[in-house]
Amino acid sequence: MEKVISSGKRKRAVARSMIIEGTGEVTINKKNYRLLPFFDVLKIEEALKIAEQVLGKLNFNASINVMGGGEKGQIDAARVALCRGIISFSKSEELEKAYLEYDRNMIVADVRRKEVSKPGAGKARKRRQKSYR
Repeated sequence: MEKVISSGKRKRAVARSMIIEGTGEVTINKKNYRLLPFFDVLKIEEALKIAEQVLGKLNFNASINVMGGGEKGQIDAARVALCRGIISFSKSEELEKAYLEYDRNMIVADVRRKEVSKPGAGKARKRRQKSYR
């Protein structure tokens, strides 16, 4: 029985996915992904539908653990971890090309982070206005 572990990140959220042989069930933090809000379900289903088109039948179960960050960041991190895991489980270069063609951020993590607040200002870019006159 093959087991593949992969990870994905988005902002402060970190997701770890474990993929084993099975029937196509996907759980995120021990809950079925279909119980998530509608647009989050669609984001996860994108990855699964592309995999189904390329591979045929989904012959794996995915268990994804996500920690940190907000709701949307966690979904994006879970999506990256799921896609990476499916690719390494199936060993399909065709699937990797399909993911990259559809959306590069399914495999390559988005490296943008929150900008650090500077001293003397409330936020990262906020400054006191100058009047000059």
